[in-house]
Amino acid sequence: MEKFINDLANYVFWYPFVMSLFWIAGSIIFAKKREKFIELEIDQINWPMISILIPCYNEENTIEETIAFMEKIAYTNKEIIAVNDGSKDKTGEILHKLAKKYDNLKVIDCKENRGKATALKLATFASKAEYLICVDSDAVLDPYAAHYLIYHFLHNGERLGAVTGNPRIRNRDTLLAKLQIVEYASIIGVIKRSQRIWGKIMTVSGVVVAFRKKALVDVGLWDHDMITEDISISWKLQERFWDIRYEPRALCWMLVPETIGGIWKQRIRWAQGGQEVILRHWKVILDWRHRRIWPIYYEQWASLLWNCSWVIVTVYSFIISDTVQELFIRFAFSSFSLVFLCLIQLFISLIIDSKYDNVIPYFLWGSWYPFIYWILNAMIVIFAFPRTIKSRLKGGYATWSSPDRGIRKAS
Repeated sequence: MEKFINDLANYVFWYPFVMSLFWIAGSIIFAKKREKFIELEIDQINWPMISILIPCYNEENTIEETIAFMEKIAYTNKEIIAVNDGSKDKTGEILHKLAKKYDNLKVIDCKENRGKATALKLATFASKAEYLICVDSDAVLDPYAAHYLIYHFLHNGERLGAVTGNPRIRNRDTLLAKLQIVEYASIIGVIKRSQRIWGKIMTVSGVVVAFRKKALVDVGLWDHDMITEDISISWKLQERFWDIRYEPRALCWMLVPETIGGIWKQRIRWAQGGQEVILRHWKVILDWRHRRIWPIYYEQWASLLWNCSWVIVTVYSFIISDTVQELFIRFAFSSFSLVFLCLIQLFISLIIDSKYDNVIPYFLWGSWYPFIYWILNAMIVIFAFPRTIKSRLKGGYATWSSPDRGIRKAS
């Protein structure tokens, strides 16, 4: 038993240590090789028409602001399609009012909540453009974000299926919001950069992503029975050999949860979505042509194993330790080493992302990240797994509910 626990303890230490080194190296290579500031000659390019798709559910507090900002972006050759997915508040009423105000706004009003994937499907059927930009109903696009996204499709070949943007956080007043600012730069941004270097991307950002409609049709559009439509469509595209790019200059400002309950609900959904994907797409490991996605697939299982191992080792240490001092000694060295490396990763990633957003001042808040998020995420992954199994057995529509979005207006 003791040998088994020691093996788990070694895994708990070395897995995040090695992965952090990979993420740091990958993000630095991406920043040096692919993240070059080449100014787009906006007026010299014949920009194609785009359709901006905005699925909505109970968004009466944010949707009017979002539509107004979408109308003002610099990309003029566009249509906006908003789908009210059976909202129980005044979202539908507000959208119909806005449709009278903006000529290029189409509204699809569904009476029953069938989930974000179904709402996106309906918007795709109604769209006129070959290029679709999907944006959450609380998000605000940077004025030139659409140009940076669409530029990839014009210069990177016909097999480019999607380009994911760079989500940034609008609400920045609370501790949890500040932690997520650090997280989006140092974890999400770093992982996307390194995944583009070492293999394929685990997932596009559902809050801001551009698609080639032909690619979506080729894979059968979004899965209505998957809890996270963005993770699911990413794997479907790449399994059919469509490429996905990451464009950090395509900024999208979003609201994030500011309560533990809101974070828990959001991350349970994310964890469940990732687990559903690796269960559904396990056959990729049997096909040599999919070898570039193997590292992501195995890393997902390794991450799940790490969370389980961390809980087992922690509980075991509490049980066998006679004193607080003994418990502290068990965790001191390994915890210090991992936290130190985590802070190095945070610092490097914040420097990279500071070109787009003033995130350096939030570095000191990152000291809370290992203590709050490592514990929270371990619990989330474990609690999400039974829900994943249940959802796979149940099937049906993966509907959504209103998330905690912190403050409601942009500052």
